[in-house]
Amino acid sequence: MYSSHSQDYPPKQPSPPPSAPPQTFCQPPSLPESIYQPPEYATGIPVAHKPINEKWSSSLCACCSDVPNCCLTCWCPCITFGQIAEIIDKGNTSCGVQGALYAIIAAFTCCGCLYSCVFRSKMRSQYGLRETPCNDCLVHWCCEPCALCQEYRELKHRGFDISIGWQGNMERQNHGVQMPPMAPGGMYR
Repeated sequence: MYSSHSQDYPPKQPSPPPSAPPQTFCQPPSLPESIYQPPEYATGIPVAHKPINEKWSSSLCACCSDVPNCCLTCWCPCITFGQIAEIIDKGNTSCGVQGALYAIIAAFTCCGCLYSCVFRSKMRSQYGLRETPCNDCLVHWCCEPCALCQEYRELKHRGFDISIGWQGNMERQNHGVQMPPMAPGGMYR
């Protein structure tokens, strides 16, 4: 019925695949890699970035500059750790809970330093502190009491009264100002 006229037409060339528009990527500002840290997540709220290379207020071996804390940390590091952890965690867990966890881990595994180095890393990221003299876990592994004393002194230097905990520091910061009680709204029938 229909005759094939394939000889009349040139062979069909395969067409190139459709091309997508060129992709453009948002490049981060050209900063040295040691300074630039991309944000963890976007909130829409402007955030002031803290410097990343800030020095610690005291050296790792300056334990004797606060003798009472040095003695407490040497004899019962779980107390000092609990106080530090409560402040770093911004009151999400209490000093007692953190100290007890540290004591249990240290008693059963002899590696409380692996738990406490996590909080040193959190503290460094919160305040933009340098990772000196070496890795956080190595600092805690080699000299746990000195590391805890340094963290304690750093928080004290930043204006925290470690002995009153997170809630006490927030009340002190707000000068004990409390919100007035809410009155019941509107008229009821």
